[in-house]
Order: sequence, then structure tokens, then C-alpha cells
Amino acid sequence: MAAATSPVAGAMDVVLFADPANATSNALYQRLGFVRLVEFAVYDVPFTGGAVTQVAEEG
Repeated sequence: MAAATSPVAGAMDVVLFADPANATSNALYQRLGFVRLVEFAVYDVPFTGGAVTQVAEEG
């Protein structure tokens, strides 16, 4: 498991992107020691101009 071996490899942090709507997996991540810190929103900005459209929202 990456989270368990990361400190051995010298990593300071482990980042997990999860679906906030999936209560089952989020409960498992919390039992494994992950802590929810921030929420993200992802936007697709077209190079040809026009409006910014929201693609996905986390949290």
C-alpha cells in the first residue's frame, strides 16, 4: 500500500483524490488514517475563447 510505504521511501505526504459522494470508500479512507483537508473544483478552459465550463467538482 502506497500510504504505508511512502514514509519508508522518504515521502512527506500522500495525496488521495476521492469521490465525496462515495460514502463507503470515504469511510475506508478515514479508517486508514486519511484526513479530509480541502475540496477541489476542476474547470475546462477552452483555448479558443468562450465561457468557462465546470467539468467536475470534488467535495
